[in-house]
Amino acid sequence: MTIDRTEPSTDADERTMLEGWLDYHRGILATKCAGLDDAQLRTASVPPSELSLLGLVRHMAEVERGWFRKVLVDDDPGPIYFSDEDPDGEFHLTEADTWDEAHATWQGEIEIARHNAARFALDDFSKGTSKSTGTPFNLRWIYTHMIEEYARHNGHADLIRERIDGATGD
Repeated sequence: MTIDRTEPSTDADERTMLEGWLDYHRGILATKCAGLDDAQLRTASVPPSELSLLGLVRHMAEVERGWFRKVLVDDDPGPIYFSDEDPDGEFHLTEADTWDEAHATWQGEIEIARHNAARFALDDFSKGTSKSTGTPFNLRWIYTHMIEEYARHNGHADLIRERIDGATGD
């Protein structure tokens, strides 16, 4: 698997900078998963936690879908891995869950996210609204939140990867 991860520009305009940092963090998560087999990717961090690299990739597919489809353009195709009965379903893995499926799903959601975001200016408001306030989000807020979401989970991914095989770093 080839991972395209470029350092974000230090002098870009705001949109390019936000998109660059989001893509950078997407690439970090892919890097953390690179070279591992499905069993390793399903390995939980530390019992009793079920947090795994494969679970994080599935979670980020859900997050991409939620913000760039459901919230931004008000398209709700429903969840991929979770349900009302299992709200943390993306983290509940079985032997049947594979990297190939999770990676393809995640990348598909990223492509839809890019397509949907391209139709909005940074100050344009989402079609969907906040559950708590009923107000929409501008695209700038969504990009910033997504960078934060990936950065937080990439910290988790770094610790999980180190536990699996000792690999550390970006």
